[in-house]
Amino acid sequence: MRALALAAAVLYGCAVTSTPHTGYATIGNLRMYYEDRGGGRPLVLLHGGGSTAATSFGAIAPRLARARRTIAPEQQGHGHTADIDRPLSFEQMADDTAALLHELGVGEADVLGFSNGGVVAMQLAIRHPRLVRRLILASTYFEHAAFPPEFWQGFDHASPENMPQPLREGYLAVAPHPEALSAMVAKTVAMMLAFKDWPESTLRSIAVPTLVMVGDADVISVAHAARMARILPHAQLAVFPGSGHGTYLGAVEAAKPGSPLPELAAGMIEAFLDER
Repeated sequence: MRALALAAAVLYGCAVTSTPHTGYATIGNLRMYYEDRGGGRPLVLLHGGGSTAATSFGAIAPRLARARRTIAPEQQGHGHTADIDRPLSFEQMADDTAALLHELGVGEADVLGFSNGGVVAMQLAIRHPRLVRRLILASTYFEHAAFPPEFWQGFDHASPENMPQPLREGYLAVAPHPEALSAMVAKTVAMMLAFKDWPESTLRSIAVPTLVMVGDADVISVAHAARMARILPHAQLAVFPGSGHGTYLGAVEAAKPGSPLPELAAGMIEAFLDER
């Protein structure tokens, strides 16, 4: 059961939200949903695996949008964005995100990626470096050793039934084809199992200022997050006490009622983005 829970924590994302402006962008064959709120310098929010813009960032997006424009897309097969006939990949998600920003007339943005969304964020910085001004990597990874061995064992039995109930219900409530949930889970598992460790040189190619965030009881080890922060050329590390995978962001499956951590995390993100 612990192995399934660990896999679910990264397969599926996190929280609840207020109502933003919403829209769809045509990206090739993909009709990509996004949420857009606030004004000012753009901040792109990239949700966790199997999650949605609302379930990953609902707890902090309203605060972040007070002083900046937040743009939160939903990736292929996730939330409101219907699946199409192609596998899921971190590289393709990064390219889809870049195309969305082009459609919205955004030439440069800050980027916050949670869990699998952090891998997408790094791919965006690598594949489309001119688009990324600053990077926040929340509970993310670049090699298998970021996780305990039982995490990978959990994928042997991953299914929609193993999703945290609030996330499963969130998907079913907004997906244009709720019956596609099994396919989304299968594609996400395949993407995870196909993941290859990145060489350190790949991380070193990300030259923008970066904030690495992790919980002290995260699925991602603190040691791995610290190693990322050491390898990235211009990075700093924030470790949140008493936090699991996304607790500090207000993740539904890891939230602690009354916890000050989401407000603390939002304030830390704002301070980092406002640095000169």
